[in-house]
Amino acid sequence: MTLYYEDLTPGLSDSITRTITEADVDAFGALSGDMNPLHFDEAFARKTIARHRIVHGALLVGQLSAVIGNKLPGPGTIVLSLQTAFKGSVRINDTVTAVCTVREVLPKRRAIITCICKVGETVVVEGEGLVLVPAKP
Repeated sequence: MTLYYEDLTPGLSDSITRTITEADVDAFGALSGDMNPLHFDEAFARKTIARHRIVHGALLVGQLSAVIGNKLPGPGTIVLSLQTAFKGSVRINDTVTAVCTVREVLPKRRAIITCICKVGETVVVEGEGLVLVPAKP
């Protein structure tokens, strides 16, 4: 269901929760072309600051996009910009909750959405997006 521009108010929030599997990482690597061994080779990853294989950051940003495009505001919403900061790593088989909240409703059908991804209570991604929201038909 789409929330139209006229329906948005600060504080509205929605989320998705998903366990990121090895198949997800494999598919994302194949689709994006990002085959960094940090995501695919445990022996390599152990020698890095991460100390273990980690999920692609862009895959996590995709979870935020899924909330914006499917739930809040929903279908028809266009992301105009999205700034993110990575605060922690996500391991394969971690369960990630992506949460988006309307911070401000702006003129010209725009809104600022705050976004976070969490594993448990630990924030691993935080950001802010500017979106163009559909108007009521």
